[in-house]
Amino acid sequence: MALISGAVSRIVVNESPAIVVTSVFQPTPALLEIAKGAAAAGYRLIVIGDANSPPDFSLQSADYYDLDRQKNSGLRFAQLCPTRHYARKNIGYLLAARAGAPLILETDDDNFPHPEFWRMRRLENTGAVLRSAGWVNVYRYFTDAIIWPRGLPLDAIHEMVPSLSLPTETVPCPVQQGLADGNPDVDAIYRISLPLPQTFRQDVSVTLGSGSWCPFNSQNTAWWPQAYPLLYLPAHCSFRVTDIWRSFVAQRIAWANDWPILFHGPDVTQERNPHNLLRDFEDEIPGYLNNRAICQTLSQLELKTGAAHTADNLRTCYAALVRGGWLPDAELELLEAWLQDLR
Repeated sequence: MALISGAVSRIVVNESPAIVVTSVFQPTPALLEIAKGAAAAGYRLIVIGDANSPPDFSLQSADYYDLDRQKNSGLRFAQLCPTRHYARKNIGYLLAARAGAPLILETDDDNFPHPEFWRMRRLENTGAVLRSAGWVNVYRYFTDAIIWPRGLPLDAIHEMVPSLSLPTETVPCPVQQGLADGNPDVDAIYRISLPLPQTFRQDVSVTLGSGSWCPFNSQNTAWWPQAYPLLYLPAHCSFRVTDIWRSFVAQRIAWANDWPILFHGPDVTQERNPHNLLRDFEDEIPGYLNNRAICQTLSQLELKTGAAHTADNLRTCYAALVRGGWLPDAELELLEAWLQDLR
Protein backbone atom coordinates (compact mmCIF):
# COMPACT_ATOMS: atom_id res chain seq x y z
CA MET A 1 0.00 0.00 0.00
CA ALA A 2 1.33 3.43 -0.92
CA LEU A 3 1.60 5.56 2.22
CA ILE A 4 1.20 9.31 2.40
CA SER A 5 4.00 11.46 3.76
CA GLY A 6 4.21 12.18 7.46
CA ALA A 7 4.09 10.05 10.57
CA VAL A 8 2.37 6.69 10.17
CA SER A 9 0.72 4.78 13.02
CA ARG A 10 2.26 1.41 13.80
CA ILE A 11 0.31 -1.42 12.18
CA VAL A 12 -0.42 -4.32 14.52
CA VAL A 13 -1.56 -7.49 12.78
CA ASN A 14 -3.36 -9.50 15.43
CA GLU A 15 -6.11 -11.24 13.40
CA SER A 16 -8.67 -10.57 16.12
CA PRO A 17 -12.27 -9.78 15.21
CA ALA A 18 -12.87 -6.05 15.33
CA ILE A 19 -15.70 -3.83 16.50
CA VAL A 20 -15.91 -0.39 14.90
CA VAL A 21 -17.75 2.49 16.56
CA THR A 22 -17.82 6.26 16.05
CA SER A 23 -18.36 8.66 18.93
CA VAL A 24 -18.51 12.40 19.51
CA PHE A 25 -19.14 12.05 23.26
CA GLN A 26 -17.23 11.00 26.32
CA PRO A 27 -17.58 7.21 26.70
CA THR A 28 -21.30 6.50 27.01
CA PRO A 29 -22.68 3.77 29.28
CA ALA A 30 -23.29 1.62 26.19
CA LEU A 31 -19.74 2.14 24.91
CA LEU A 32 -18.37 1.18 28.32
CA GLU A 33 -20.34 -2.08 28.08
CA ILE A 34 -19.07 -2.67 24.54
CA ALA A 35 -15.48 -2.13 25.68
CA LYS A 36 -15.92 -4.49 28.61
CA GLY A 37 -17.45 -7.20 26.43
CA ALA A 38 -14.86 -6.76 23.68
CA ALA A 39 -11.99 -7.20 26.12
CA ALA A 40 -13.56 -10.34 27.56
CA ALA A 41 -14.31 -11.83 24.13
CA GLY A 42 -10.95 -10.99 22.56
CA TYR A 43 -12.22 -8.39 20.10
CA ARG A 44 -10.29 -5.30 19.08
CA LEU A 45 -12.42 -2.22 19.69
CA ILE A 46 -11.72 0.67 17.31
CA VAL A 47 -13.36 4.01 18.17
CA ILE A 48 -13.29 6.76 15.55
CA GLY A 49 -13.57 10.36 16.70
CA ASP A 50 -14.41 13.48 14.74
CA ALA A 51 -13.89 17.24 14.88
CA ASN A 52 -16.51 17.61 17.61
CA SER A 53 -15.28 14.71 19.76
CA PRO A 54 -13.98 15.61 23.24
CA PRO A 55 -10.21 16.23 23.16
CA ASP A 56 -9.69 14.24 26.35
CA PHE A 57 -11.60 11.12 25.24
CA SER A 58 -10.27 8.06 27.04
CA LEU A 59 -11.57 4.50 27.14
CA GLN A 60 -9.61 1.65 28.58
CA SER A 61 -9.01 -1.27 26.18
CA ALA A 62 -10.23 0.75 23.18
CA ASP A 63 -8.06 1.80 20.25
CA TYR A 64 -9.15 5.43 19.86
CA TYR A 65 -8.37 7.49 16.74
CA ASP A 66 -8.82 11.24 16.97
CA LEU A 67 -8.51 13.33 13.80
CA ASP A 68 -4.73 13.71 14.06
CA ARG A 69 -4.20 9.99 14.50
CA GLN A 70 -6.55 9.27 11.61
CA LYS A 71 -4.63 11.61 9.33
CA ASN A 72 -1.34 10.00 10.35
CA SER A 73 -2.64 6.48 9.73
CA GLY A 74 -1.25 6.22 6.20
CA LEU A 75 -4.78 6.04 4.78
CA ARG A 76 -5.49 8.33 1.84
CA PHE A 77 -9.18 8.20 2.63
CA ALA A 78 -8.50 9.76 6.04
CA GLN A 79 -7.03 12.80 4.30
CA LEU A 80 -10.00 13.31 1.97
CA CYS A 81 -13.10 12.39 3.95
CA PRO A 82 -15.12 15.37 5.23
CA THR A 83 -15.10 15.93 8.97
CA ARG A 84 -18.28 16.07 11.08
CA HIS A 85 -19.72 13.20 9.08
CA TYR A 86 -20.59 9.64 10.00
CA ALA A 87 -18.67 8.41 6.94
CA ARG A 88 -15.44 8.80 8.89
CA LYS A 89 -16.43 5.41 10.29
CA ASN A 90 -14.92 4.09 7.03
CA ILE A 91 -11.50 4.77 8.56
CA GLY A 92 -12.26 2.28 11.32
CA TYR A 93 -13.20 -0.37 8.78
CA LEU A 94 -9.94 0.19 6.89
CA LEU A 95 -7.88 -0.04 10.08
CA ALA A 96 -9.59 -3.29 11.05
CA ALA A 97 -9.08 -4.77 7.58
CA ARG A 98 -5.43 -3.68 7.52
CA ALA A 99 -4.85 -5.49 10.81
CA GLY A 100 -6.21 -8.71 9.33
CA ALA A 101 -9.51 -8.85 11.21
CA PRO A 102 -11.38 -12.04 10.20
CA LEU A 103 -14.69 -10.36 11.07
CA ILE A 104 -15.84 -6.77 11.48
CA LEU A 105 -18.79 -5.93 13.70
CA GLU A 106 -20.14 -2.42 13.55
CA THR A 107 -22.33 -0.81 16.13
CA ASP A 108 -22.99 2.57 17.74
CA ASP A 109 -22.23 4.08 21.12
CA ASP A 110 -25.87 3.88 22.24
CA ASN A 111 -26.30 0.12 21.71
CA PHE A 112 -26.03 -2.13 24.78
CA PRO A 113 -24.86 -5.60 23.69
CA HIS A 114 -26.75 -8.66 24.89
CA PRO A 115 -24.68 -11.68 25.99
CA GLU A 116 -25.40 -13.37 22.63
CA PHE A 117 -23.79 -10.43 20.81
CA TRP A 118 -20.47 -12.08 21.68
CA ARG A 119 -21.45 -15.52 20.33
CA MET A 120 -19.48 -17.37 17.68
CA ARG A 121 -20.85 -16.17 14.34
CA ARG A 122 -21.00 -18.37 11.27
CA LEU A 123 -20.60 -17.30 7.68
CA GLU A 124 -22.99 -19.90 6.32
CA ASN A 125 -26.69 -19.91 7.13
CA THR A 126 -29.27 -22.61 6.58
CA GLY A 127 -32.82 -21.47 5.94
CA ALA A 128 -35.29 -20.24 3.38
CA VAL A 129 -34.01 -17.62 0.92
CA LEU A 130 -36.49 -15.07 -0.42
CA ARG A 131 -35.71 -14.20 -4.03
CA SER A 132 -37.47 -11.85 -6.44
CA ALA A 133 -39.75 -10.62 -3.65
CA GLY A 134 -39.33 -6.90 -4.33
CA TRP A 135 -39.50 -4.68 -1.26
CA VAL A 136 -39.69 -6.70 1.98
CA ASN A 137 -40.48 -5.14 5.36
CA VAL A 138 -38.27 -7.51 7.32
CA TYR A 139 -39.42 -6.17 10.69
CA ARG A 140 -42.86 -7.72 10.15
CA TYR A 141 -41.34 -11.20 10.54
CA PHE A 142 -40.16 -10.25 14.05
CA THR A 143 -43.29 -8.53 15.40
CA ASP A 144 -46.99 -8.03 14.73
CA ALA A 145 -46.64 -4.30 15.38
CA ILE A 146 -46.89 -1.75 12.58
CA ILE A 147 -43.23 -0.89 12.20
CA TRP A 148 -40.69 -0.63 9.39
CA PRO A 149 -36.93 -0.13 9.05
CA ARG A 150 -35.47 3.27 8.22
CA GLY A 151 -35.07 3.50 4.46
CA LEU A 152 -38.03 1.35 3.44
CA PRO A 153 -40.11 3.30 0.87
CA LEU A 154 -43.14 4.73 2.67
CA ASP A 155 -45.50 3.26 0.09
CA ALA A 156 -44.21 -0.23 0.96
CA ILE A 157 -44.68 -0.21 4.74
CA HIS A 158 -48.10 -1.91 4.66
CA GLU A 159 -47.36 -4.48 1.95
CA MET A 160 -47.77 -8.11 2.93
CA VAL A 161 -44.52 -10.02 3.42
CA PRO A 162 -43.91 -13.32 1.61
CA SER A 163 -44.20 -16.62 3.43
CA LEU A 164 -40.98 -18.19 4.69
CA SER A 165 -42.35 -21.65 3.82
CA LEU A 166 -39.68 -22.38 1.22
CA PRO A 167 -37.09 -25.15 0.86
CA THR A 168 -34.07 -24.57 3.06
CA GLU A 169 -30.69 -23.77 1.56
CA THR A 170 -27.21 -23.49 3.03
CA VAL A 171 -25.63 -20.33 1.67
CA PRO A 172 -22.78 -17.97 2.58
CA CYS A 173 -24.04 -14.72 4.12
CA PRO A 174 -21.03 -12.43 4.53
CA VAL A 175 -23.32 -9.52 5.51
CA GLN A 176 -25.57 -10.16 8.52
CA GLN A 177 -27.85 -7.53 10.04
CA GLY A 178 -29.05 -7.86 13.64
CA LEU A 179 -32.11 -6.03 14.91
CA ALA A 180 -32.16 -3.86 18.04
CA ASP A 181 -34.66 -3.92 20.88
CA GLY A 182 -35.77 -0.84 22.76
CA ASN A 183 -35.32 2.03 20.32
CA PRO A 184 -34.75 0.23 17.00
CA ASP A 185 -33.71 1.70 13.69
CA VAL A 186 -36.85 3.39 12.41
CA ASP A 187 -37.26 6.65 10.55
CA ALA A 188 -38.27 10.04 11.94
CA ILE A 189 -41.84 9.67 10.68
CA TYR A 190 -42.23 6.56 12.81
CA ARG A 191 -40.62 8.16 15.86
CA ILE A 192 -42.88 11.22 15.65
CA SER A 193 -46.12 9.30 15.20
CA LEU A 194 -45.90 5.76 16.64
CA PRO A 195 -44.94 4.22 19.98
CA LEU A 196 -41.62 2.96 21.28
CA PRO A 197 -39.98 0.95 22.86
CA GLN A 198 -40.24 -2.16 20.73
CA THR A 199 -39.20 -5.76 21.41
CA PHE A 200 -38.58 -8.21 18.56
CA ARG A 201 -38.71 -12.00 18.39
CA GLN A 202 -35.47 -13.90 18.88
CA ASP A 203 -36.50 -17.15 17.16
CA VAL A 204 -36.66 -15.86 13.58
CA SER A 205 -34.16 -15.16 10.84
CA VAL A 206 -34.84 -13.91 7.32
CA THR A 207 -32.53 -14.30 4.32
CA LEU A 208 -33.02 -12.07 1.28
CA GLY A 209 -31.58 -13.14 -2.04
CA SER A 210 -31.48 -11.52 -5.47
CA GLY A 211 -34.45 -9.39 -6.37
CA SER A 212 -35.44 -8.78 -2.72
CA TRP A 213 -34.78 -5.38 -1.16
CA CYS A 214 -34.72 -4.29 2.46
CA PRO A 215 -32.56 -1.47 3.85
CA PHE A 216 -30.10 -2.35 6.57
CA ASN A 217 -28.08 -0.08 8.82
CA SER A 218 -24.64 0.35 10.37
CA GLN A 219 -25.82 -0.12 13.95
CA ASN A 220 -25.54 -3.90 14.40
CA THR A 221 -24.05 -5.58 11.35
CA ALA A 222 -21.42 -8.30 10.90
CA TRP A 223 -19.16 -8.40 7.82
CA TRP A 224 -16.81 -11.12 6.59
CA PRO A 225 -13.65 -10.28 4.61
CA GLN A 226 -15.04 -11.06 1.14
CA ALA A 227 -17.63 -8.32 1.75
CA TYR A 228 -15.29 -5.72 3.29
CA PRO A 229 -15.28 -3.51 0.16
CA LEU A 230 -19.06 -3.18 0.52
CA LEU A 231 -18.63 -1.46 3.91
CA TYR A 232 -18.04 1.85 2.14
CA LEU A 233 -20.26 4.65 3.51
CA PRO A 234 -20.80 7.53 1.07
CA ALA A 235 -19.79 10.90 2.54
CA HIS A 236 -21.51 13.40 0.24
CA CYS A 237 -25.03 12.77 1.53
CA SER A 238 -26.77 13.19 4.87
CA PHE A 239 -25.81 10.87 7.70
CA ARG A 240 -29.44 9.67 7.85
CA VAL A 241 -29.15 8.08 4.41
CA THR A 242 -25.45 7.15 4.16
CA ASP A 243 -25.75 3.64 5.61
CA ILE A 244 -29.10 3.07 3.86
CA TRP A 245 -27.69 3.91 0.42
CA ARG A 246 -24.66 1.79 1.24
CA SER A 247 -27.00 -1.11 2.00
CA PHE A 248 -28.65 -0.81 -1.40
CA VAL A 249 -25.30 -0.88 -3.21
CA ALA A 250 -24.15 -3.80 -1.05
CA GLN A 251 -27.31 -5.77 -1.78
CA ARG A 252 -27.05 -5.22 -5.51
CA ILE A 253 -23.43 -6.39 -5.60
CA ALA A 254 -24.22 -9.29 -3.27
CA TRP A 255 -26.77 -10.51 -5.83
CA ALA A 256 -23.95 -10.78 -8.39
CA ASN A 257 -22.05 -13.04 -5.97
CA ASP A 258 -25.06 -15.05 -4.78
CA TRP A 259 -24.60 -13.74 -1.23
CA PRO A 260 -28.01 -13.41 0.43
CA ILE A 261 -28.35 -10.83 3.22
CA LEU A 262 -29.22 -12.36 6.60
CA PHE A 263 -31.44 -10.54 9.12
CA HIS A 264 -31.54 -12.06 12.61
CA GLY A 265 -33.16 -11.32 15.95
CA PRO A 266 -31.97 -8.60 18.31
CA ASP A 267 -28.71 -8.96 20.21
CA VAL A 268 -28.45 -5.32 21.29
CA THR A 269 -30.76 -2.86 23.01
CA GLN A 270 -30.57 0.72 21.87
CA GLU A 271 -31.01 3.57 24.33
CA ARG A 272 -30.84 6.30 21.73
CA ASN A 273 -28.62 9.33 22.12
CA PRO A 274 -30.47 12.68 21.97
CA HIS A 275 -31.75 13.58 18.50
CA ASN A 276 -33.74 16.43 17.02
CA LEU A 277 -36.50 14.47 15.27
CA LEU A 278 -37.45 17.27 12.89
CA ARG A 279 -33.83 17.60 11.83
CA ASP A 280 -33.69 13.83 11.36
CA PHE A 281 -36.81 14.09 9.21
CA GLU A 282 -35.21 16.80 7.09
CA ASP A 283 -32.04 14.72 6.66
CA GLU A 284 -34.11 11.68 5.66
CA ILE A 285 -36.07 13.47 2.91
CA PRO A 286 -33.62 12.40 0.15
CA GLY A 287 -34.35 8.82 1.12
CA TYR A 288 -38.13 9.21 1.32
CA LEU A 289 -38.12 10.70 -2.17
CA ASN A 290 -35.44 8.65 -3.90
CA ASN A 291 -34.85 5.22 -2.33
CA ARG A 292 -37.18 3.40 -4.67
CA ALA A 293 -35.68 5.10 -7.74
CA ILE A 294 -32.14 4.39 -6.53
CA CYS A 295 -32.86 0.69 -6.22
CA GLN A 296 -34.59 0.62 -9.58
CA THR A 297 -31.46 2.14 -11.12
CA LEU A 298 -29.17 -0.32 -9.33
CA SER A 299 -31.30 -3.31 -10.33
CA GLN A 300 -30.89 -2.43 -14.01
CA LEU A 301 -27.09 -2.34 -13.93
CA GLU A 302 -25.03 -5.08 -15.53
CA LEU A 303 -22.51 -6.21 -12.94
CA LYS A 304 -19.72 -8.76 -13.13
CA THR A 305 -20.05 -12.04 -11.26
CA GLY A 306 -17.58 -12.94 -8.54
CA ALA A 307 -15.86 -11.31 -5.59
CA ALA A 308 -12.83 -10.49 -7.76
CA HIS A 309 -14.95 -7.87 -9.53
CA THR A 310 -16.26 -6.14 -6.41
CA ALA A 311 -14.17 -3.00 -6.90
CA ASP A 312 -15.37 -2.55 -10.47
CA ASN A 313 -18.93 -3.22 -9.39
CA LEU A 314 -18.65 -0.56 -6.69
CA ARG A 315 -17.44 1.93 -9.28
CA THR A 316 -20.35 1.01 -11.54
CA CYS A 317 -22.93 1.40 -8.78
CA TYR A 318 -21.66 4.71 -7.43
CA ALA A 319 -21.21 6.12 -10.93
CA ALA A 320 -24.89 5.33 -11.49
CA LEU A 321 -25.83 7.20 -8.29
CA VAL A 322 -23.81 10.18 -9.51
CA ARG A 323 -25.49 10.09 -12.94
CA GLY A 324 -28.86 9.97 -11.21
CA GLY A 325 -28.02 13.17 -9.31
CA TRP A 326 -28.18 11.53 -5.88
CA LEU A 327 -24.45 11.98 -5.20
CA PRO A 328 -21.92 14.51 -6.56
CA ASP A 329 -18.82 13.68 -8.62
CA ALA A 330 -16.69 14.17 -5.50
CA GLU A 331 -18.01 10.88 -4.12
CA LEU A 332 -16.14 8.97 -6.82
CA GLU A 333 -12.81 10.45 -5.69
CA LEU A 334 -13.49 9.25 -2.16
CA LEU A 335 -14.46 5.82 -3.43
CA GLU A 336 -11.16 5.56 -5.31
CA ALA A 337 -9.26 6.49 -2.13
CA TRP A 338 -11.22 3.78 -0.28
CA LEU A 339 -10.36 1.16 -2.90
CA GLN A 340 -6.71 2.23 -2.95
CA ASP A 341 -6.48 1.89 0.82
CA LEU A 342 -8.12 -1.54 0.70
CA ARG A 343 -5.45 -2.67 -1.76
